Amino acid sequence: MFTKISNNLKRSLLLIITISFAWSCKQNVEKKVISETNEKPNFIFILVDDLGKEWFTSYGASEINTPNIDALVNMSIKFNNVYSMPQCTPSRVALITGQYPYENGWVNHYDVPRWGHGANFDADKNPSFAKALQESGYKTCIAGKWQINDFRIEPNAMQKAGFDEFCMWTGYESGNKPSDKRYWDPYIFTKEGSKTYEGKFGPDLFSDFVIDFMNTYKNNPFCIYYPMVLTHSPFVHTPLEPNVKTKYEKHRAMVRYTDFIIGKILDNLETSGLAKNTYVVLTTDNGTSPSIIGKRNGKYIRGGKAYLTENGINAPFIVKTPDNKHFETDALVDFTDMFPTFLELAGAENKADLNLDGHSFAKVLTEKAQSTNRDYILSMGGLPGHINKDGWLVNALQFRDRVLRNEQYKVYVDTLQKVHRIYNLKEDPYETKNLIDDANLQSVVNEFQTKVDALPSLDNNPKYTKTKGLPTDVKKAFLDKAAERIKHRKNNMMGLATEAQFLKLSTIPVENKK
Repeated sequence: MFTKISNNLKRSLLLIITISFAWSCKQNVEKKVISETNEKPNFIFILVDDLGKEWFTSYGASEINTPNIDALVNMSIKFNNVYSMPQCTPSRVALITGQYPYENGWVNHYDVPRWGHGANFDADKNPSFAKALQESGYKTCIAGKWQINDFRIEPNAMQKAGFDEFCMWTGYESGNKPSDKRYWDPYIFTKEGSKTYEGKFGPDLFSDFVIDFMNTYKNNPFCIYYPMVLTHSPFVHTPLEPNVKTKYEKHRAMVRYTDFIIGKILDNLETSGLAKNTYVVLTTDNGTSPSIIGKRNGKYIRGGKAYLTENGINAPFIVKTPDNKHFETDALVDFTDMFPTFLELAGAENKADLNLDGHSFAKVLTEKAQSTNRDYILSMGGLPGHINKDGWLVNALQFRDRVLRNEQYKVYVDTLQKVHRIYNLKEDPYETKNLIDDANLQSVVNEFQTKVDALPSLDNNPKYTKTKGLPTDVKKAFLDKAAERIKHRKNNMMGLATEAQFLKLSTIPVENKK
């Protein structure tokens, strides 16, 4: 009888254990699902247009006041060594694809809706971080500037690139004068089509769209790519400063309005409760327009847009983590690195067929790593490409000049694939003394030359299926002439400005200048 009771007891205990184990497994599965649903981080990537470090007080600027950006920096990681590309198109395509311009082919700047000829960013032939995150369960949004597809011809371009929701300035569409406007009375493309929003200020519409998206999808992991139209020319007055008159005053007003918009987004992050699970990245696509001079750390900095000097490519780069890590880092990062970093933070697979050039810097964000696994970063590109005799967009040069740098030294590489300049950035941050003939640095030069020799000897051209052209496509001769500017540049460097040049720009009204 004791044995019978014992056996019954054993069976009962076994049943209880089995039920408990099954229930525990069920709970663990449910917890895992909940964890995967709720703990994937959100991403907000803000890309300001044409703005260098000399307009960020946190990087030593003295001619501007940006309280919201300063507040962001005070609860974020500030990066000192991040390279964009020197102009709009190569920067943005490198960011989207995680590939260098020599790989994705978009070495030159090309304004698709303005110039046409069937060129386009082909999402079927190129990777996109938005598509990759979509495949991992993210809702995706873009608002602002794109300019590498013509929405008249490709109304589904944003969906193909991986964006669920979009609110875009069309870019100037050839033959369509209203589309020239991105600020007042902006011409904007949404799922309802393109139209002018009379009396509205474009940056307000884009930022409101971003905030609405955040609130709509706050229970889903999301990625917002916000390539702002600010602070690119034309220089205009803003709703907060309607009476500014000169180009310089308008530029400063536009920088301050950028700060105002960033404040709106940060406020919504806090009030919505999303801040605790959201990464915010603030950076710029390239330096300021060369027509603008700022002051940084006591030096007068002329905008370096389209140049390879630090004022053209060493971008302000601020990352707010969900736990508000706050420190400064010299870790090496460039624009190809965002794609793999998004993937790692999202727990998504970095598939081999993506062919990414970038390296994830997620450990800097999550573990306060002091460096990435990079030994150099690279920047290249800008100025127009042209249309060849067969009607295809091709690069102006087969091997475009470029720069590589490590934490101390920076080299310039010419179109013959040779290092011809080297600067010690720790001692000479404004690149005033070329040390190429310094015998003590020949081993450093040789090491960089080895890295250059390992790069492809020919740059790719853009990969795309040609779309139909329009009667208003720009004449090929225009693009050929524009492409020649590259070959006639003395160098790809924009030096410091003088105090006299700064004072002339900042004090004399535009209408009084000759």
